[in-house]
Amino acid sequence: MTASVEQRIEELRKQIRHHDRLYYVEASPEISDTEYDRLLYALEELEREHPNLIAPDSPTQRVGEQPVDHLPEAAHRLPMLSIENTYSIEEVQRWADRTIKSLEGEGIEWVVELKIDGAAVSLIYENGVLVQGLTRGDGTTGSDITHNVRTIGDVPLRLVGDNLPTVLEVRGEIFMTNSTLVALNQRQQDSGESLFANPRNVASGTITMLDPRVCAERGLRMFCHGTGHCEGIKATNYIEFLTEIGGYGLRPTPHVAAFPTIDAAMVHAESVIEQLHELDFEVDGLVIKVNNFDQRDRLGNTSKSPRWVIAYKWEKWEATTRLNEIIVQVGKTGAITPVANLEPVELDRTIVSRASLHNADEVRRKDVRVGDVVVVEKAGRIIPHIVRVEQHERKGDLPVFEFPTRCPECETELVQDEGGVYIRCPNLACPAQVKERIRYFASRKAMDIEGLGDKLVDQLVSGELVATYGDLYRLKDRKDDLLALERMGEKSADNLLAGIEASRDRGLASLLNALSIRHVGTTVASVLAIQFSSIESLEAASVEELADVNEIGGIIAESVHSFLHDEYGSEIIDDLRSLGIKMEAEQPWLASDIFAGSSFVVTGKLIKYTRDEIQDLIRQHGGKVSSSVSAKTDYLVAGEKAGSKLAKAEKLGIQVLTEDQFEALIKSAPPS
Repeated sequence: MTASVEQRIEELRKQIRHHDRLYYVEASPEISDTEYDRLLYALEELEREHPNLIAPDSPTQRVGEQPVDHLPEAAHRLPMLSIENTYSIEEVQRWADRTIKSLEGEGIEWVVELKIDGAAVSLIYENGVLVQGLTRGDGTTGSDITHNVRTIGDVPLRLVGDNLPTVLEVRGEIFMTNSTLVALNQRQQDSGESLFANPRNVASGTITMLDPRVCAERGLRMFCHGTGHCEGIKATNYIEFLTEIGGYGLRPTPHVAAFPTIDAAMVHAESVIEQLHELDFEVDGLVIKVNNFDQRDRLGNTSKSPRWVIAYKWEKWEATTRLNEIIVQVGKTGAITPVANLEPVELDRTIVSRASLHNADEVRRKDVRVGDVVVVEKAGRIIPHIVRVEQHERKGDLPVFEFPTRCPECETELVQDEGGVYIRCPNLACPAQVKERIRYFASRKAMDIEGLGDKLVDQLVSGELVATYGDLYRLKDRKDDLLALERMGEKSADNLLAGIEASRDRGLASLLNALSIRHVGTTVASVLAIQFSSIESLEAASVEELADVNEIGGIIAESVHSFLHDEYGSEIIDDLRSLGIKMEAEQPWLASDIFAGSSFVVTGKLIKYTRDEIQDLIRQHGGKVSSSVSAKTDYLVAGEKAGSKLAKAEKLGIQVLTEDQFEALIKSAPPS
C-alpha cells in the first residue's frame, strides 16, 4: 500500500512540475487552472494522510504556515557585484572598444537583454533541490529569503530533467507586473488599506517580509539572468546557459539576442527601446554582455563590477493625470496610432499633454478608457506613454474605446497586419499618409530639404501640388503655384526650390532612409548603402543576399525586397531616377579592386587583425562581407578555433584563407 501511495505522490509531483514549467517558463499551459488545482488538491490530500511522505521540495510546500521571526544573513559563494552603468551610447562604445582591445584578435559575440527593474536575488540548487534564496545585500552577504522565493510560481522547488548540476546558483530579478499592481491596488482600496506607488517597491518590500503568505498572495514573478557558483553546468556561453536553465524549469530572461559586432548589437538595442511599451513589466535600461564564459573569465572584474558587462540606462519620470480623449493619427506607413490627450502634467521639467497608446492591442490590454486616471511615463528619448490605468480611481462604468474601422482621413476600410498588432489604412494615396511621408522625406536625417517645414507640407499636399516624392522636384516648373500659397513670397519660394535642388545629391543612404520603407531607418540604410553601393545592385539582390548582410536579417530583407519590386516602390524609384536623383553611395577609398564582386566571411580568433580591421581591408579592396557561409561565399578567412563555419566552407568547396594567405593576396594586387 505504502509503495503505491509513494508512487502516486511522486507521479502527481511530476505532473505538477511539468505543468508549472509549461505555465511559468514556456507560457503554453496544457490544462486549465481548475484541472491544475485538482492535481494539487489530490497531492495535498495524500500528503495530509501520509505526513511522513511530505518532502520540502513538494509543490504543496510553496507557502509556509508561519512567519519567520527574522531574516538571517548568509554569505554569497561568489560576490554579487554591481554592473557599471551609463546613460550614454558613446560610453557603451568606449566600453566595447576597451573590451575588443583586451581580447585583441578574437571574435566577440555581444548579448543584448532587458534590464528588469525589480529586486536582485540569488537562488541556489543542490542536486536539483532549492536550498536557499538570498537578496543581493551588500554584494558579499545577503538576507535569506528562502521562505518567500518558495512561494513564487516561476521558482521551481525541484529542477526537472536528468544529469542536473551538482550546484546551480542562478541570479535574477524578482518583479511585479503592472497588471498585477493594478489588481493589487484595487484590492488594497477595497479593504481600506494604503496603495502602492510602483511595482518595483512592492517587489523589493515583499520579498523581505517575514510572512510568506503575503508574498504568495501578491503574484511576484522572477526572470533568471546570471550565474553564481555552479558545479556541473554544460553551457560555455550565456545564450547556452539560458537554454540550459530553461530546460531545468527556471524562467530565463526574455528578449535576449546575440550579435557578432557591437554595431549590430546597438542597432538591435535601438529597436528594442521602441518596443518597450509592449511589456507588462518595468525596464530601466538594457544590459550588454560578452557571451562567451571563457572570455568573461579572462576579462575579469574591477573591485566593483565585471569588465564584461555594462548597463545602458535611462532616467525615468512618472506622473499621474487624467485621460481626457483618445484620438487616432495616420502615420507614414498607414499605421493608425491611438494618442491620449491628457490633463497637462509636468515630467522632467516639461509639460506633457499627449502620450502615445501605440496600437489597438495596447489600448485593450491596458484597458484604457476616456476619463481614467493613468500613470504616464517618460524615459530617456522614449516618447511619453501610458504605463497603466489606476483602476481603483475609475468612476462609474466608463465606455470601452472603440477603435475605428475606417481611416479617419480618407474613409478607406482599415486592415490589420497579418500576424501583427498594427491596423493600417491600405490607401497609399491617403492625404494623411502622403503628408507624413513627405515630411519625413524632407527631414534632416533623410533628404534634409531646407525650408520645407510641416505647415508648408500641409499646404503643398492639400493644394494638390505634391502627391509623390518626385512632385517635389517638379515644383521648379510650378513656381507661380508656389507663390500663390499663403505667406509664400519670392524669396521663400527661391529658398525652397534651392533646398530641393540641393537634396538631389544626398546619396543612397539618405535616399533609402527617406523612402519610408518599413523597418529601414538611418543605420539600416547606411549598412545597405555600404554593402550594395547603388540602387541597381540593391534591386538585383535576392532576399537571401539581403538577409545575409550583417545587421539586416530576414524581416528587413523581405521589407526592402518587397518595396523595390512591388508596383508602388518600383514606380517611386523609376520616377526619382528619371529626375536625376543620386542613387549611388559615396565610394569609399579603394586600395585595389582585387576582391571586386567577391563575398567574404571572417571567423575564428585572429592574431594580426581585429575583426573590424580585416573587414575594412576586404571592403578597401572591393569585397563584400557577410556573416554566414553559403554557396555564394567566395572566401572564408579563418583564424584559430574557426568551428562550424570552417566545416561548412570545406564541405561547400569554398576557398579558405589564413591571415597570411589573405595578406599575400592583397600584396599581389596592382595599385589602384
